[in-house]
Amino acid sequence: MTRIAVVGGGRIGEALVSGLLQSGHAVKDLVVSERSETRGEQLADKYSVRVTSDTADAVEGARVIVVAVKPGDVESALAQVAKADLDNDDEQIVVSLAAGIPTSFYESRLPAGFPVVRVMPNTPMLVGAGMSVMAPGRHVKNDDLELVRGILSAVGEVTVVAESKIDAVTAVSGSGPAYFFLVAETMIEAAVGLGLTRDVAEHLVVQTMVGSAAMLADSGDTPNELKAAVTSPGGTTAAALRVLESRGLRAAFFDALEAAATRSAELGATGD
Repeated sequence: MTRIAVVGGGRIGEALVSGLLQSGHAVKDLVVSERSETRGEQLADKYSVRVTSDTADAVEGARVIVVAVKPGDVESALAQVAKADLDNDDEQIVVSLAAGIPTSFYESRLPAGFPVVRVMPNTPMLVGAGMSVMAPGRHVKNDDLELVRGILSAVGEVTVVAESKIDAVTAVSGSGPAYFFLVAETMIEAAVGLGLTRDVAEHLVVQTMVGSAAMLADSGDTPNELKAAVTSPGGTTAAALRVLESRGLRAAFFDALEAAATRSAELGATGD
């Protein structure tokens, strides 16, 4: 099995460790670098993996080094990684799960020619249903990319884009769960306003979204076709959709995703 070092034991780092173990990776092939002693003990007790506060020790000899810290902590994490005996002859690769940090930032701080894969994950990876989008750096080979794809597949779906498209990806799938949760929250509040209890409202909305997402994923029909199948002429759904359209729902989403992409680009520029 591939030896993997995860730098950062937060929620995303833990989700990756959990998914890898569930997909068959051996405990002995995983190591986590975590600065918090309390958090490190929690991870070691829960997953039986080796946890250390010494990042250089954690990444030594690892085939894949996953940087899963907050964007503001990447600089210090890389400084610790660089203290290890990194060697391109060992075909090591760095995988970044930190939002807004371009591959050039890593490449300028690692040995010349070091391969870096930038990944935009999203929070559903915490339940094994993530959407991870990979953007290869200048020195990444096809074999490197397929190796990373296999690792990320342990926590959901994976696709590849050019790094120039990462800001758009961030706006869609990176930030996307929040839009979904906002719609759910709003529907629940509206249902309570119609006289349903909150428990019943939450149950109806959550299961409706789960079922609708399953239809989108499995039916082979487009969103427009599925919407049309629910919408009878002159019926209740048509009445509701007419209001949403008249209130500018489509324009709001266009503007929202554009704002998210713009902000992603701004954050990336500060991290370059």
